[in-house]
Amino acid sequence: MYEIQELTKIYAMGKVNVKALNGVSFTVPDGDILAIMGRSGSGKSTLLRQVGLLDIPTSGKIILNSADVTRLPERKRAGLRLKSLGYIFQEYALLGELTAYQNVYLPGMMLSEPGVDYKKRAAELLELVGLGARLSHLPKELSGGEQQRVAIARALINNPLVLLADEPCANLDTISAGIIMSTLVNLNDEIGVTVIFVSHDPDDRKYARSEIILGDGEILEKTGQLQ
Repeated sequence: MYEIQELTKIYAMGKVNVKALNGVSFTVPDGDILAIMGRSGSGKSTLLRQVGLLDIPTSGKIILNSADVTRLPERKRAGLRLKSLGYIFQEYALLGELTAYQNVYLPGMMLSEPGVDYKKRAAELLELVGLGARLSHLPKELSGGEQQRVAIARALINNPLVLLADEPCANLDTISAGIIMSTLVNLNDEIGVTVIFVSHDPDDRKYARSEIILGDGEILEKTGQLQ
């Protein structure tokens, strides 16, 4: 699925160059649940941005389904993000004036794939994440955990190959966080989507099948199915 080869990312901070990633390499197999762990500033979110094609690394390669996608033109990268990847952000990023149902099916309208009923799929996805009775509710009428489950359903509207989550439970209480992480595991079991999530909470490790521990932009430890 994903092959990451010697990935390096350097940011220019005034006259100083900061190496956020330093030669990171690993391969994520189809259907895995990968946790990217580490202290604040270890490079977790930077790595996820590279893997999710939201940023371009300074050097190294990102191989997705046997294709080098590292330095594609932005238009092609945007197309891959829209059609092949799903994103879950820690701040939910829902549109406040739209219902849960509308928030989920809206990205599907951008895809406009022939023969796909995105409104029907949105309702099915909300049912899948346990919000079938909350379709008509606005974000302000939902708890933080419910809003994040709407965000998960929205991330699945394009039937992505990979679901990427950046600290998806950072703004949630312990109970809601457990529900979100269990939802990701259930989705992996039920529909086979590959999940890659970033977390600083050691308790989240139990939800992963594989794990990378980062420190100062380097892999300190790899476990599970990773190569």
